Amino acid sequence: MAAASGFASSLSSTNCSIHSESKLKFDFRSNGLSVRGSSNCSVACFPPRTRFFCDNSRYKAVIPVTKSFRLNPRCEVAPNAEIQPKSSSLTALELLKTSAADRYTKESSSIVVVGLNYHTAPIEIREKLSIPEAQWPQAIGELCALNHIEEAAVLSTCNRLEIYVVALSQHRGIKEVTEWMSKISSVPVSELRQHRFLLFNKDATQHLFEVSSGLDSLVLGEGQILSQVKQVVKSGQGVPGFDRKISGLFKHAITVGKRVRTETSISTGSVSVSSAAVELAMMKLPEPSHASARMLVVGAGKMGKLVIKHLAAKGCRRIVVVNRTEDKVASIRQELKDVEIEYRPLSDMLTCAADADIVFTCTASETLLFSKDQVQTLPLVGSHVGGQRLFIDISVPRNVGACVSDIETVQVYNVDDLKEVVAANKEDRLQKAMEAQAIITEEVKQFEAWKDSLETVPTIKKLRAYAERIRASELEKCLSKMGDDIPKNKKKAIYDLSVGIVNKLLHGPMQHLRCDGNDTRSLNEILENMHALNRIFSLDTDVSLLEQKVRAKVEQSKKVAS
Repeated sequence: MAAASGFASSLSSTNCSIHSESKLKFDFRSNGLSVRGSSNCSVACFPPRTRFFCDNSRYKAVIPVTKSFRLNPRCEVAPNAEIQPKSSSLTALELLKTSAADRYTKESSSIVVVGLNYHTAPIEIREKLSIPEAQWPQAIGELCALNHIEEAAVLSTCNRLEIYVVALSQHRGIKEVTEWMSKISSVPVSELRQHRFLLFNKDATQHLFEVSSGLDSLVLGEGQILSQVKQVVKSGQGVPGFDRKISGLFKHAITVGKRVRTETSISTGSVSVSSAAVELAMMKLPEPSHASARMLVVGAGKMGKLVIKHLAAKGCRRIVVVNRTEDKVASIRQELKDVEIEYRPLSDMLTCAADADIVFTCTASETLLFSKDQVQTLPLVGSHVGGQRLFIDISVPRNVGACVSDIETVQVYNVDDLKEVVAANKEDRLQKAMEAQAIITEEVKQFEAWKDSLETVPTIKKLRAYAERIRASELEKCLSKMGDDIPKNKKKAIYDLSVGIVNKLLHGPMQHLRCDGNDTRSLNEILENMHALNRIFSLDTDVSLLEQKVRAKVEQSKKVAS
């Protein structure tokens, strides 16, 4: 939805007036209009589609302004989230120095998710942004090297790419992450903005909990997504940038996903993407050929294995599997002893496709396995399966070229086409989803309380540093008055005395700042204590913690660049 309006801007001002008798030069360019005076100095620049009107001795410019509004439930973007800063040659550090003095003291770090999923982006966009699991640690490193990103995690599946970050500044962090996504995918930033969704803090937490519970999946209640969330934690272990808040968020999400599946029946009778693919194949096949159709599965990973199992459950007794190695196929063969599973290497893929009525592709290949030219050479299939060969591609990036569907004797389906199957199963689980939401709401409150309690950590550090400065200064004064011939044991005794006094004085305040779940103090009480101590000891007069972090990151990036 968009609404356009215009505003009038007079070119006359106290510093510069343009009259009809003045000699003006109008330079028309692709990016707008430049007006120059007789001295050839630039007087004004206007964007494209600007209209000019002459009123007596003045020119007026009516500049069109377009505001875009995008409806996205629960994605409440901060008012300035979409406003890009003016281009400038200033470095990030210089911009920081010229910003308002209290900019970062008023802004706290935020958990932000910048994502694209099957709700917001077609597969043509998602496949360009797909990040293989092996590259997740590298992606975390690159994201955390950005000036305003402190922690990061990547969740990339066939239905979504979601970047979770702890941002030192919301709008700057979003800008940096979006530009990084554009860089790795070659998708323009303007196009990414059309398809991305943004969630902050509590909404970001709730979203991840819904994802891990299977509530945000194409197939409601599917279990594979929980394994993928677990893999985010596993691959992030020991990676700089997968730190306290983000790792805590994902670990809590795993707990929530398990609890939802234990306490509700949302996963009972649910289908996965793989089983939905098999259901789709059965819907497109004539019913008499369900058991006799020749099946080919390309890929024997997690999704391929599930496809094979669901085909077996539908009565298929012979399945050809193409894979790089035979190990995984042999393992599947041991589980399904009643089914004839034939292994063929990748070099035989086209030969096997020529003998198949239905081809399922589910690999991690980043290049096409079936092009239009290759598929055109395959022999026709029999009328017993409808006279059309089916390609059901549940890989992202896709394994089957989009133009293959132009061939009259072929039908191609991808993950976005599974909605037809999912719709038939969704209503049965809506009540179960409502039960799951109650659990998620409870767990979000618990996580937010834990996250908020971390706010006291900087105050604890600043209070101890404040006390330590006083202790060290007074100790030095004391020792200087006592002369240079003080025995070491007496010096140590005085030092231990000063440390002991400080520790005992700090013990009470520190206890009232900590929130470890073993005391009866509420979070509100702890945060009130934090604010009180900040006021009493003037701890907020120092350069803000966020500003310090940003400065450190900018300086580090300068060193790396040099």
